[in-house]
Amino acid sequence: MTATNPLLQPFDLPSYSAIRPEHVEPAVDAVLADNRAALAGLLERNAGTPTWDGLVLALDEMNARLGQAWSPVSHLNAVCNNAELRTAYEACLPKLSAYYTELGQNQALFQAYQALAQSPAAAGFDVAQTTILEHALRDFRLSGIDLPPAEQQRYGEIQMKLSELASKFSNQLLDATQAWSKHVTEEAALAGLTDSAKAQMAQAAQAKGLDGWLITLEFPSYFAVITYADDRALREEIYSAYCTRASDQGPNAGQNDNSPVMLEILGLRQELAKLLGFANYAELSLASKMAENTDQVLSFLRDLGARGKPFAAQDLAELKAFAAEQGCSDLQSWDVGYYSEKLREQRYSISQEILRAYFPIDKVLGGLFAMVEKLYGIQIKELSGFDTWHPDVRLFEITENGAHVGRFFFDLYARANKRGGAWMDGARDKRRDADGALISPVANLVCNFTPAVGGKPALLTHDEVTTLFHEFGHGLHHLLTRVEHAGASGINGVAWDAVELPSQFMENWCWEPEGLALISGHYETGEPLPQDLLEKMLAAKNFQSGLMMVRQVEFSLFDFELHATHGDGRSVLEVLESIRSEVSVLRPPAYNRFPNSFAHIFAGGYAAGYYSYKWAEVLSADAFSKFEEEGVFNPDTGRAFREAILARGGSQAPMVLFVDFRGREPSIDALLRHLGLSQEAA
Repeated sequence: MTATNPLLQPFDLPSYSAIRPEHVEPAVDAVLADNRAALAGLLERNAGTPTWDGLVLALDEMNARLGQAWSPVSHLNAVCNNAELRTAYEACLPKLSAYYTELGQNQALFQAYQALAQSPAAAGFDVAQTTILEHALRDFRLSGIDLPPAEQQRYGEIQMKLSELASKFSNQLLDATQAWSKHVTEEAALAGLTDSAKAQMAQAAQAKGLDGWLITLEFPSYFAVITYADDRALREEIYSAYCTRASDQGPNAGQNDNSPVMLEILGLRQELAKLLGFANYAELSLASKMAENTDQVLSFLRDLGARGKPFAAQDLAELKAFAAEQGCSDLQSWDVGYYSEKLREQRYSISQEILRAYFPIDKVLGGLFAMVEKLYGIQIKELSGFDTWHPDVRLFEITENGAHVGRFFFDLYARANKRGGAWMDGARDKRRDADGALISPVANLVCNFTPAVGGKPALLTHDEVTTLFHEFGHGLHHLLTRVEHAGASGINGVAWDAVELPSQFMENWCWEPEGLALISGHYETGEPLPQDLLEKMLAAKNFQSGLMMVRQVEFSLFDFELHATHGDGRSVLEVLESIRSEVSVLRPPAYNRFPNSFAHIFAGGYAAGYYSYKWAEVLSADAFSKFEEEGVFNPDTGRAFREAILARGGSQAPMVLFVDFRGREPSIDALLRHLGLSQEAA
């Protein structure tokens, strides 16, 4: 099996089409066995005076070998999920969790790191090496290195169980999303929907051997109905199905219910925090983040909520008045998107759908690449002849002055058996290997846009363009690093509440007239976005920004409170209701089960860290204000941002890097100005 297992062969890029579920567990077992043997030899060699190459670099090699076998599997499980692959993937989770716990609690390894950090050689280490050692020693302590054996064992059991539960949450959400659909045979029922949305639904029906149209809970389909369907009952039906996924409510009540999974996750996280000497999981979460303490995070969020709530109340009052004029006197959650879009159209004579025609995918990508080429002095070209997991996937290479920098895959469109949302996955880290050869980085960039239908190219809404820029910002952070030590290259070692800075920073160019000129062109004529549409779009930029602000603050406070107060007797929904009472202006129906699909905090890396989106938004708005002062395509400012933020990865504290770029600590003023929520804007 080893000789033919594609996960165990040396490769540049994975042979995705050759990977089968039966390859997964044998590959992971083989690498873990090899790594355990290699670790024993490594510790023996470093028993006296450890060296960087003998200890850290050797461990990096082991991690890279495991990553080479596991990263393609983890990726395929997210983008091409099926029962056999899921079973193989889940069989490996406890094995990987046990392995990483072993490493984190290996006393000899910990002592070797301590000895290296205290050795005379450490005085000559560069800043990235010093930071990597500091983070390693911190992470040993957060892995329970100081705990007595029985508690160390319990730590390992908790981590293993949490890994399984996160996967279960994600799987149940995916299954619940796919468990509901609505087959429509009368086109009149879809009145109000755009031609592109109906074409996508017709394509979905054909794929299932059905006539007519198939509405699903994949986001492009859900969004089309909730935003454009004139039939209020249809909007309510899909809203009810969508916001009760994986819960005890709604049309599939009790199927794939994530409620007990959430409670078990929260209980285990709290136990883990207590084991390690923290009062709660929120405190443990901040031990490796930029924020200093829980009070700082809570006061930051409550301040944003207080600033945003009057604007949100004004937004809602205007929306209710408009809906009443249209004959809807009792505005409900399933009406908000519909009447908001109608109000936007009335007020600004613009809609996402009008804009979609001006954002064909290749024009957007070409403009995006032109922008970053100008800002950062790089070149991007598309590659062909590569192995892939789906025909829609594209591969690109970044070069600089003719030299290879890195590559990235784009998997942009929604489809069955693909996890919802959008993300960047660092598929391979930049580093020097044991022979001194430079390994270049690879990134996977994944979105869930509406695919091409009816002979037209894929056309993006401006919201989707913004999502694309966001994920590409993450990709640039991973790919443009100049750090050659794995522990601090790209996004490695970057505090979680600063990792959104480069991604949210990129979104700013979606609103710049010079940037829009590059990324827009009518899909039929190539005509650039007309000046009147551009002006309307910019005028509508902050439409309902108050409502958007309190929505994000609600999610962030809910997440943080949930992890800071678990065990105080309140249920998950009671915590959510208390937060809504504090910051929200619009309450959803009682059957809404938003937490059951909040994968960011229950199946992703954002537990007690969702606030980082708003935290990093402050950083990104302030960083962008330097471009506003010096020219949005000023290459000198672009190079300065690249060298201060993107190139240095996790080699230094985020605040140090930010101050190096901006010349001072961040201010909230730029964010409030960008959102139209400053007192001057009021």
